[in-house]
Amino acid sequence: MAPIISISNLSKTYATGFKALKNINLEISKGEIFALLGPNGAGKTTLISVICGIVTKSTGQVMVGGQSIESGYRKTRQMIGLVPQELHLPIFDTVLSAVSFTRHLFGLPRNDAHIEKILKQLSLWDKKDSKIMALSGGMKRRVLIAKALAHEPRVLFLDEPTAGVDVALRKDMWNVVRALRDEGVTIILTTHYIEEAEEMADRVGVISNGELILVEEKKALMEKMGQKQLNILLDTPLAALPKKLSQLGFVLEQSGQRLCYNYDSKHDKPDVAKLLAAVASAKISYSDISTQQSSLEDIFLGLVKQ
Repeated sequence: MAPIISISNLSKTYATGFKALKNINLEISKGEIFALLGPNGAGKTTLISVICGIVTKSTGQVMVGGQSIESGYRKTRQMIGLVPQELHLPIFDTVLSAVSFTRHLFGLPRNDAHIEKILKQLSLWDKKDSKIMALSGGMKRRVLIAKALAHEPRVLFLDEPTAGVDVALRKDMWNVVRALRDEGVTIILTTHYIEEAEEMADRVGVISNGELILVEEKKALMEKMGQKQLNILLDTPLAALPKKLSQLGFVLEQSGQRLCYNYDSKHDKPDVAKLLAAVASAKISYSDISTQQSSLEDIFLGLVKQ
């Protein structure tokens, strides 16, 4: 199957000489949720802006649905929905009129059933006659998503979609994103909330200093780079770690209340019985044992640091 987005040797250099994007190569498949992670200034928004035709690229090629974003601008732009970071909305309009107007901008015929469906999906239907200025920040963010979906795009870009949104609304929006993916919409998500990528994404890309340093399926990334930790909760805090336990690789945490043993979950198979026997021989009593898998956030921070 041909990718719905294909990016080849894409670079962007501004007039100041600043290189915002450096030789980006990426393919995104139809119907996947792709999470693009990176620190502030890494190039996430610039990359989205180039694909959407908002920022002009310096070199390279970008194809959307098999069409060049330059020679086929009108067709590619109609395939794309964009939810920007900033809350730029017509505050004196009602929710219904603002969303309906966006559909008309793309020259599409009126479709009340589609607009109603979007507003209900986003829990906005009971607010359809409310002025946008009267909405909360979270509801305004939902209106942005509704406007981006009004013209039935095949690709949806979500640039920090849940910034300023409370936890309950954020989870509702995750459900909406999954429903869209089930309908065949391709989702590209940039976020500072790593748990969003961990919760939703099929694949993860990490961008840093304008370079795409990694693209990997989320599950494979976790298996390849994830670390595990064996935690032993002690009955009595230790003032210092016995030498024998230190030599085995244990470290002392939580003010001496917990023994921790870190290992590579893919390549190392620790002898847990031996480790516990060493703890017992040191006459250390404990109340609980648990293991903890490193999160995507831990992996992301390690990659950017490298």
